[in-house]
Amino acid sequence: MTRIRRGYIARRRRTKIRLFASTFRGTHSRLTRTTIQQKIRALASAHRDRGRQKRNFRRLWITRINAVIRESKVSYSYSQFINDLYKRQLLLNRKILAQIAIANTNCFYMISNEIIN
Repeated sequence: MTRIRRGYIARRRRTKIRLFASTFRGTHSRLTRTTIQQKIRALASAHRDRGRQKRNFRRLWITRINAVIRESKVSYSYSQFINDLYKRQLLLNRKILAQIAIANTNCFYMISNEIIN
């Protein structure tokens, strides 16, 4: 049987994978099989960590808001603050509240006093 010369498709696929893994270190960027495994692992980690990032930022915002609330010398907690926000129908999300708490504490105190009264 005569030898069949392979086309460019497999080479193009491997080149695409190598470009993706060009920043990997050592064998992970050179050998095709290892590169494919590392690519799968990297994409799985990226997918998982996108969800984790949202979770972590929400935790950070809650911590910041809680710290500023407790700093104001009023016996007031984060959960009561958020509950009062919903009762007053002030639709401010935690990200915005955290930014106000860090950047402009006086404005945050005004918001909390408005909610309390």
